[in-house]
Amino acid sequence: MANVVVVGAQWGDEGKGKLVDWLSERADVVARFQGGHNAGHTLVIDGEVFKLHALPSGVVRGGKLSVIGNGVVLDPWHLLDEIDAIRAQGVSITPENLLIAENTPLILPIHGELDRAREAQNAVAKIGTTGRGIGPAYEDKVGRRSIRVADLGDNATLELRLDRALVHHDALRRGLGLKPVDRAALLAALKEIAPRILEYAAPVWKILNDARKRGKRILFEGAQGALLDIDFGTYPFVTSSNVIAGQAATGTGLGPGAIDFVLGIVKAYTTRVGEGPFPTELDDEHGQRLGERGHEFGTTTGRKRRCGWFDAVLVRQTCATSGVNGIALTKLDVLDGFDELKICVAYELDGKRLDHLPTAADQQARCVPVYETISGWSESTEGARSWADLPANAIKYVRRIEELIDCPAALVSTSPEREDTILVTDPFVD
Repeated sequence: MANVVVVGAQWGDEGKGKLVDWLSERADVVARFQGGHNAGHTLVIDGEVFKLHALPSGVVRGGKLSVIGNGVVLDPWHLLDEIDAIRAQGVSITPENLLIAENTPLILPIHGELDRAREAQNAVAKIGTTGRGIGPAYEDKVGRRSIRVADLGDNATLELRLDRALVHHDALRRGLGLKPVDRAALLAALKEIAPRILEYAAPVWKILNDARKRGKRILFEGAQGALLDIDFGTYPFVTSSNVIAGQAATGTGLGPGAIDFVLGIVKAYTTRVGEGPFPTELDDEHGQRLGERGHEFGTTTGRKRRCGWFDAVLVRQTCATSGVNGIALTKLDVLDGFDELKICVAYELDGKRLDHLPTAADQQARCVPVYETISGWSESTEGARSWADLPANAIKYVRRIEELIDCPAALVSTSPEREDTILVTDPFVD
């Protein structure tokens, strides 16, 4: 029995939620291993739409254990609101099917305030954050001043942790023209919420290791996409955590030997939310058409996504840095009706041809895509569940992508509905 890591292999919004939900049917445990509630996963099950941000996608499936790992930064107030909203849709969420790692750092209201104040005052180059405090919460984690889930269980420890954090935050707030933190109000809010969060707290590392020893299948769920990775993404226009597959081990407390298969989720074209380089971006009717047909608006922010042709250079790169064993190609149906499709196969930079995206930001901005043009298809691929249901040119498109990224397609998704999926290779079969 294999354990599977699911990562986005572009800039996020690749359709991870649907695929994790689809794969969770074969899993016993679903674990989130990084990011925060800036993630947005939309699931469509029997016509009902579930929008998840902090909760693992497995919560909508009965009989699965969902886990929020220590690699996540968690807004406890948002989590409880999200639990209430999903319960209102008829989904049971209890400490029997949802656990939070005791060493998970918390996102506090002061993190969101700091995030938004910085972005508003950044006249040099906006990062395009969601303003939800993700970055400042990760900064506090690295700075050893986080309040973690376990700290909620002891008032003396909680006050000590809070005082340590406020020494740092009040100094920052003065520089940004913000009022000092109301310590008493924040402490009271944390004490009020503590019992509801602590009922889900557990030594997740131990529970996952025990599950692995018993032969349980574990599905590791990432947020965002590999091109937003703090180390390997288009820095500084990135998220504040490691997004690539290796983080699944450190973000849950399992060793790297627990990972048997890495599934990279890849959209059949390219999108990006926020600032930063985007070599294949289309500012024409084709880009508009992709955005309209693909309903390209962020689940979390509602921001319109930038759209462009498929970039095989970038996906080949992210497949390498995450050790992807197979891709799940999503939104193939959005390309229905295009007479021609283009795939970026290389870049030109200052007269030289490159087979990868350079690290330097100024060079990234100057990269010009080199395209290969292939024939499109007029037939519909929406709802296809086997290769036989696909037009010949759609199959050629998928096969050409496999060649260019040097990685096979394990699944192909042809609509938001979970059953509209072509299974080529089952990642859970070791």
